[in-house]
Amino acid sequence: MAEILEEKDVLKMLEETEAVLHGHFLLTSGLHSPMYVEKFNVLQHPKYTERLCQEIARRYENDNVELVVGPMTGGILLAHEVGKALGTRAIFTERENGKMTLRRGFQIPAGTRVLVVEDIVTTGGSVKEVMEVVKECGGELVGVGLLVDRSGGKVDFGVRTEALLHLNVETFQPDSCPLCAKGIPFTKRGRTGK
Repeated sequence: MAEILEEKDVLKMLEETEAVLHGHFLLTSGLHSPMYVEKFNVLQHPKYTERLCQEIARRYENDNVELVVGPMTGGILLAHEVGKALGTRAIFTERENGKMTLRRGFQIPAGTRVLVVEDIVTTGGSVKEVMEVVKECGGELVGVGLLVDRSGGKVDFGVRTEALLHLNVETFQPDSCPLCAKGIPFTKRGRTGK
């Protein structure tokens, strides 16, 4: 495995690829935030994606992981690279009729030791849904590997969780967002943040 990657190194990668954006953002969770991590600005670079995933894998290399699962879309890339680093299978979940599920013939045999991976976590909703799929199949959850935990440490998955970067970024309910109160329009996501 590669040399240990520290939080400052991860942050540097995100800054170099312009993956950290500032403005007024509507998050997938429905919350508003003055900061957004545009994961695909870093994930579009295979060398960075591989290196970040090697670090997630390093943290679980002694846990006998047999399968890595991530939610569609960013989780597909992470599951693939973490699985490659650990020498395991890698699959992904996707939504069908609003429910996270396994498709495409993917299976998790009962007793399989599973690592769940995800890119950015704010509320942890998608990870919890993936964990539920794993449990329904009888898989044994080893842990959760994250690229960025932007919950400020509020998310608890009930299993060992390793995040490469911890960000304590304010989020607001739409009806109490100070950015909305000031009339600041939403920032379009993209490479320039405009």
